[in-house]
Amino acid sequence: MPAPEKPEHDKLPQMDFATFILSLSHSALMHLGEVPHPDTDQVSRDLPLAKQNIDLLSLLEEKTKGNLTGDEERLLHQVLFDLRMRYVELSKAK
Repeated sequence: MPAPEKPEHDKLPQMDFATFILSLSHSALMHLGEVPHPDTDQVSRDLPLAKQNIDLLSLLEEKTKGNLTGDEERLLHQVLFDLRMRYVELSKAK
């Protein structure tokens, strides 16, 4: 007997580099207090965790240099720029 299909909302998107980067970016935005947590729908701020996600994306940028497509490189660069600017602004406001 085949396994029952999961409801449409339970299916995860196909994982590729862009989806991975956007997932880490969303996590950083959540920790910056910019978007609600998906499970609780609550907004909270945790700057050390946001910084950890930003640092992880920066590490990926460094380690994948020369191995990404142009679109992947632009996406990673833009995501990092945006997150860094948001982090700096929030850090100043403390």
